[in-house]
Amino acid sequence: METIEIKRVTIQEIDQLKEIGRKTFQETFSESNDEENMTKYLDEKFSSNKLTEELNNKDSEFYFATLENNVIGYLKVNFGESQTELQDDKALEIERIYVSKEFHGKKVGQILYEKAIQIAKNKNVDYVWLGVWEENHRALSFYKKNGFVEFDKHIFKLGNDEQTDIMMKLKLIN
Repeated sequence: METIEIKRVTIQEIDQLKEIGRKTFQETFSESNDEENMTKYLDEKFSSNKLTEELNNKDSEFYFATLENNVIGYLKVNFGESQTELQDDKALEIERIYVSKEFHGKKVGQILYEKAIQIAKNKNVDYVWLGVWEENHRALSFYKKNGFVEFDKHIFKLGNDEQTDIMMKLKLIN
């Protein structure tokens, strides 16, 4: 396999971000959710306006994982008040790590995760946190393997469906 590269997403790449975001979210969750809720969520969270707002937010960063100039996954991290919850200045939130299905098991998620940890250490935060749908066993085991522990739960709205996310955190040793 060629080298996977990680690069920060720019506003000029919004169409690629929209495409990989919608594709990977659908691949991950469409089998477990009804089509109407999926469509509503994708239209709200991956609209050009919403992604432009997020890309222009100084406290959020997106990164692509690319292989031979093709986007195969992405990462979104949030700091400070851009975090979906907690809004702790001493924390970094991993809001999204998604990888195209054909690249599952090829360490792309691990590379994106390691990028997030590197960013967190560069920002001198005390811990990294995230929310994972309680039914996403693949992601839950990935984060547990990487040292995350459960600390709470919250509600995640997918369209009109309220789902439970397990909140997990990893304390960093600075």
